Amino acid sequence: MSPTKMNAIPAKSFVFTGWHMVGVLVLFFGTIISVNFYMAYNAVTSWSGLVAENTYVASQQFNGKAAEARTLTATGVTGRITVTGSEVRYEVFHLKDGPVTADMLTLKFKRPVGEHQDFELDLVPVAKGVFTATHEILPGHWIVDASATRNGKRILHQAERISVSGRAQ
Repeated sequence: MSPTKMNAIPAKSFVFTGWHMVGVLVLFFGTIISVNFYMAYNAVTSWSGLVAENTYVASQQFNGKAAEARTLTATGVTGRITVTGSEVRYEVFHLKDGPVTADMLTLKFKRPVGEHQDFELDLVPVAKGVFTATHEILPGHWIVDASATRNGKRILHQAERISVSGRAQ
């Protein structure tokens, strides 16, 4: 071989330029920003949590409330709410045996976030297992916490999320 060929430096096929660096930065920070927007969107549109006055006390009471909920669920007594205009109707029934007699039924209406519109209703029995009340319910999402008692003992405790549409009349 000739001496000039041994000392020759081969030509580079790729050169990393400033435009390549801009592309790397855009992809890197674009990924981070996209993930942050996605997580923020999920945080805003998903379950909103519950409002607790004292989270420490609520955490201490959790196991007892969970055990009571399992006991009440095992009885098979459940409820169904219907909101039509300003008429609120709640039915307490057993899945197999039908309507269940209760002495008292209280519904707590809570907004998923905030508590300035929360209220409580004591419904009046109109038939076996059927309670009604009249109250203007504003449109939107509500968490309805129902509690029914018979002879001073709770026979139903159920919470469900409902959506009231349209304008209350």
